Amino acid sequence: MAEETKNPARDIPIGLVGSMVITTTVYCLLAVTLCLMQPYASIDANAPFSVAFQAVGWDWAKYIVAAGALKGMTSVLLVGAVGQARYLTHIARTHMMPPWFALVDAKTGTPVNATVSMLAATAIIAFFTDLGVLSNLFSIATLFIFMLVALALLVRRYYVAGVTTPTDRIKLIVCLLLILASSIAASVYWAFSQKGWIGYCITVPVWVLATIGLRVFVPMARKAKLWGVPLVPWLPSASIAINIFLLGSIDKKSFIRFAVWTVFLLAYYFLFGLHASYDTAKKYEGGDWRKVEEGNKDGGFVDNQSSEAVRPVSS
Repeated sequence: MAEETKNPARDIPIGLVGSMVITTTVYCLLAVTLCLMQPYASIDANAPFSVAFQAVGWDWAKYIVAAGALKGMTSVLLVGAVGQARYLTHIARTHMMPPWFALVDAKTGTPVNATVSMLAATAIIAFFTDLGVLSNLFSIATLFIFMLVALALLVRRYYVAGVTTPTDRIKLIVCLLLILASSIAASVYWAFSQKGWIGYCITVPVWVLATIGLRVFVPMARKAKLWGVPLVPWLPSASIAINIFLLGSIDKKSFIRFAVWTVFLLAYYFLFGLHASYDTAKKYEGGDWRKVEEGNKDGGFVDNQSSEAVRPVSS
């Protein structure tokens, strides 16, 4: 989405943080309202507001709630389609997917091919797949990706090739492994012993000490230029722990499905995607690689100033 904003460094953080603050506030207010309408134990998990309005004699309000829920689900689907299409566009620009998906419409300035393709694929999968299977699979993928993003943030802040010393690199690896190990241990312990607490007396202190060690003994090699994640390493480390902990609530079959898809995608990447992206990188070796990332005319995609599509660069 950064390509479609006037000032990405300013607008993207404001949009993300602002939307999260507004959404969290509204959710909290709705939860408080629901608890004031009905006792906590009487709330229906499947249709909380509809049942709550019916209990207080406002039967007509449940239709408004249903309309709002339908509108909310539609908005979520559209937002998901926007994000997925942009992911596919950037992947296609490196030729790990056919460059046709990276074409940007000259009139709208959006990746129409990627958007339509992702919407069609999503609709077909949703139509023929059980909702419970999809929700668990998407939950695993989302939590796993969020964990990797937090981990990548720590690596980016604390490691720079040629700057970080070998000793600091070893310290960084040890701290990250301890954070991951303690988080995984806490998740597994919770999954198999939901009423126990002794295991947390070991895993939580290990996580805290590993994060303190990262903060004290490993010098930060890179700082954000304009806007960055605050409270590093505590916030990314907590994100790793929370996401891994939540993975412990998902059933075994979903992990098997996720593993199968992961193996398939890794095989695709190593057998085809890696070579295609390498060929694209060699094409621009010594030149401006950003042309491919930006998807401009020299990068082999679409010139937004004209109505003609530019022939994609062959791999």
